[in-house]
Parts: sequence; structure tokens; C-alpha cells
Amino acid sequence: MRRVAGQAIVLTAAALLLGSCVPSAADRATARGDRASPTRPPSSGPAPGSATQSPPASPSASTQADQRPAGTLARAIRLSIPALAVDDLRVVPYRGTADDQPGTRIQDRGHAATPRGPRGGVGPGQVGNFVVTGHRTTAGRPFGELPSLRLGDHVLVTAGGQVYDYRITRTLQVSFRDAASRASQSSPVPGRPGVAATDACITLSTCATPEDHAAGNYWFDALGNPEHRIDKVGRLVDVRPRRPS
Repeated sequence: MRRVAGQAIVLTAAALLLGSCVPSAADRATARGDRASPTRPPSSGPAPGSATQSPPASPSASTQADQRPAGTLARAIRLSIPALAVDDLRVVPYRGTADDQPGTRIQDRGHAATPRGPRGGVGPGQVGNFVVTGHRTTAGRPFGELPSLRLGDHVLVTAGGQVYDYRITRTLQVSFRDAASRASQSSPVPGRPGVAATDACITLSTCATPEDHAAGNYWFDALGNPEHRIDKVGRLVDVRPRRPS
């Protein structure tokens, strides 16, 4: 009986990991170290489908996740990335998919954009994938240094009087010429379509234009998106009230 019970516990733990934005055993098998220097120059990012392992996150944050319906459009959303000196960046929610025409128009104004709806993502702090896209080379370059974001760095999202603290756990690269790869960017568990989410995750996404051009790849879609995007994935580790300014 003790042996059977032990096996059941192991199986349950494995099932929970599948729904997490923390790297799986398969991810760890292909993990690559983050080699960004302390000065954080732009990085070429990992190969498609690769991932990097993160430090362990606080288990209490999942129980604090926002319980509003996933399609709810939040009020004012602000994003800060202390490691990259990104402070109080406006994030505009809209209904659609990542980097579609409405999302591109938002980014062209120098803001970050977050898609919602069946093919988008969830809101700040909600269980699932909170997708945020921003320009890297134009419109003020709000995500200009995103590729150099390292494992363990924090992303702070302020919305509804709360600060949602995410910790970066891995890096993904998405191809816009591959429908399955593109869809995986907005899946409830980033990069794992068809897996039910159990954690509140964030995906910060920007273009890999410099890397594509360096490789001789000048493909663009109708909206000017290059083939590849560099995604930084994080997990919610803390929720706290916003301090009065």
C-alpha cells in the first residue's frame, strides 16, 4: 500500500508540472544557459523551441491569482522591468491575437499590447498566459533590450491597485511562418498547446529582426512582422497592494 501511495503522489506531481510555466523535464533536457553580460547587450536568443530553467518560485502566488474571467479587459495596466530600466510602460488590452493589426497599431504608438479572447490571453495575475508584445527597434523601442532579460529577473505589472510580480523562468523563440509555433505563443501554458494551465504566467514578446537579418532572413508578413520573435516567459511569484505614489 505504501508503495502504491508513493507512486500516486509522483504521478500527481508530474501532472501539475505539465500545466506550469516552469520548464518541464523535456525543457530542461534542452536547456541553455543565459549568457547575457552584466551590461545586458541585445542577445540573439535561443534556437526555436529551446528553453532555459529558472530558480524555484514561491508556491503561494498561484493561490493569490486574479479570479476574474479570463476575457476581462483590465483597467489601466502598467509594466516595469527593473533589470532593463523599463518603468511604467503602458500596456493596452484589446481583443484579438498577438501582433495582429489592432495589436500592431497599439505598438506603433509606443505602447505594449496585450491580446484577449479565445486566441489571445488572460489578464494580469490570472491563471493562464498573460501575453504582452512590444516593439524592439521602432516606436521608442520599449522592448529594445528584452532579449537580454535573464532567468530570475522580475517583471512587475500594476493593475487594479495590485502589483503582480512575475519571475522569468525561460526563453522561447516563435516562428510566424509556422502556424503551430505562432499559436503556441498564446497557449494557456506558453509553448505547450493543449495543456491546461495551473499557474499564472506572463509572455513578453518582441521581434528578432536583428537576428533574422544577421542570418540573411528578410521575410516579413503583411504587417511588417519578421519571421521570428523572442519570448521571455515568467511565473507569478507574488501579489501585493500597490504603494501610494
